[in-house]
Amino acid sequence: MRVVMHIDMDAFFASVEEKMNPGLKGRPLCVGGEITRRGVVSSANYAARPFGIKAGMPIAEARRLCPHAVFVEGDPQKYVHLSLQILDTLKSFTPAVEPFSIDEAFLDLTQVPYAGKPRPEERDLAAVVDSAIPVARAIQRAVMRRTGLCATIGIAPNKYIAKMASGVQKPRGLTVLTVERYRATFWPRGVEELWGVGEKTREALAALGIRTAGQLAKFPRELLTYHFGLNGDHMRSAALGEDDSPVVPYYEGVPVKSMGHEVTLPEDVCDRDAIGSQLLRLSDMVGRRLRQDGYLCRIVAVKFRDARFRTTIRQRALPSLIDGEHAIYKTASALLDGNWDGKPLRLIGVSVSGLAAAAGLHQRSLFEEDEHRRKMVAVVDSLRDRFGDGALVKAGVLP
Repeated sequence: MRVVMHIDMDAFFASVEEKMNPGLKGRPLCVGGEITRRGVVSSANYAARPFGIKAGMPIAEARRLCPHAVFVEGDPQKYVHLSLQILDTLKSFTPAVEPFSIDEAFLDLTQVPYAGKPRPEERDLAAVVDSAIPVARAIQRAVMRRTGLCATIGIAPNKYIAKMASGVQKPRGLTVLTVERYRATFWPRGVEELWGVGEKTREALAALGIRTAGQLAKFPRELLTYHFGLNGDHMRSAALGEDDSPVVPYYEGVPVKSMGHEVTLPEDVCDRDAIGSQLLRLSDMVGRRLRQDGYLCRIVAVKFRDARFRTTIRQRALPSLIDGEHAIYKTASALLDGNWDGKPLRLIGVSVSGLAAAAGLHQRSLFEEDEHRRKMVAVVDSLRDRFGDGALVKAGVLP
């Protein structure tokens, strides 16, 4: 039996700002990428949350809910620095650490001795998981000593339940769940509380009469697969607390599954040419990143958000693997034109997935024009490597 820990830093960005400026402690605090009426809240401290402020909320709405809150523009460099310190602290307990985001990580504690005590018998599943509590407390103390920041921890026999456990008690919480405890805790709750179930999925499940996690767990798997494809199978497994995915140690690396860029526009835009220039710029950025990291992609997606914060994501699989911004832009444009109703947009994004390592997959084109384009892209990339990305800019990107 495995013992998996999920560590989640409490209000990470906001906590870092409080650490750097102690005068902010106790005051409602919001951190955002852009502290303007166009920006969104990246993190809110626990003094701000009783006012209804949460991550992803527009800054303008947060100001309306709490006019006396302090708004601070985020500083990624600080957050990355402290995130690396946290990772280094976790590595001192076990090398089996998988960074999940800048403020989250999974640890496999299966082989970690717990306070020098003998490991409980495997058949006593609850005792096996509970025996990780001393090391969890030690990790919380070590992170606090090293960074001055608080962490919440979930412990379980797999990654999914550990992730859910870390959300039960916040801040400074420690929750231990077996499969049975997980089901007892979450089956009476709404499906929207499950990790990975969003608002649209909740509505689609409700249309089938599924409103609680317990109902989802007992719904026929083949019917869920019929309605939701592979995601239906994943949702049912999540509701049951089934997950056999391993903790991938940081030194092995986690395979890249997708990459993309998005931009919040300075003002709501409905002009197709202006939006097209943003699509071209984003496609250029994504294509360059693919080539820099040595990947080809098969799936292109476009994301757009309107003035009412309704977000639409559409994707298309291509007949062949690509890494060129021209093909990415052409596909993203077609997806936008086929799904956008023409109303003003506040955000646009382009991403790619279905990635494969480019080494050995490039073939010489039969057409001279395509080969000429590939050579031109290589020259442009080399110039940008030397002089910066702004050295050469596509004309269609210019205002």
